[in-house]
Amino acid sequence: MLLSIKEMEVRKIAFAETWQPSEFDFTDSGVSQLAPLSAQGEAELFPNTGGELRIKGRVKSVLSTECDRCLAATTYTVDAPFDLFYKPATELANAADEVALDDGEAEIGFYELPGLELEDILREQVLLQIPMQRLCRADCKGICPVCGANRNEVSCHCESHPGDDRWAALQSVHIERVS
Repeated sequence: MLLSIKEMEVRKIAFAETWQPSEFDFTDSGVSQLAPLSAQGEAELFPNTGGELRIKGRVKSVLSTECDRCLAATTYTVDAPFDLFYKPATELANAADEVALDDGEAEIGFYELPGLELEDILREQVLLQIPMQRLCRADCKGICPVCGANRNEVSCHCESHPGDDRWAALQSVHIERVS
């Protein structure tokens, strides 16, 4: 759905959209959608601001990804509000080579005509709700580096040999300090 700047010049654009799991693409992020993704909200253009706009709403879905430690399927429920501000990309082009941004401006995105794609905004907001370290549970034990067993399911008794054999020759070298 295109959030058209021309249409926002006349009125706010309200949206209430739902995408089935096969309709929204998260493949390059290692995430898959398990339940319909729904979004509700509105987009408005602020008058007399040179094209600044606000997109506010809520996104909901259920996602699946692999645990970073044990590779088991992990489910995340997303139910998050968003409140975003955008300015025309022409402001960047008209600015000097380097521009200092204050804290408020660091939170502003930029758009090009004819407008913004709602799907792109929602994809970003959904992915921001998934933790950087994706774990099936907080106490996940991971995979054994020796036998490859999932330590959450099996109690393996493998011995790990920390260190790198390539550096073994240096363990016998003693360096004397010269004063």
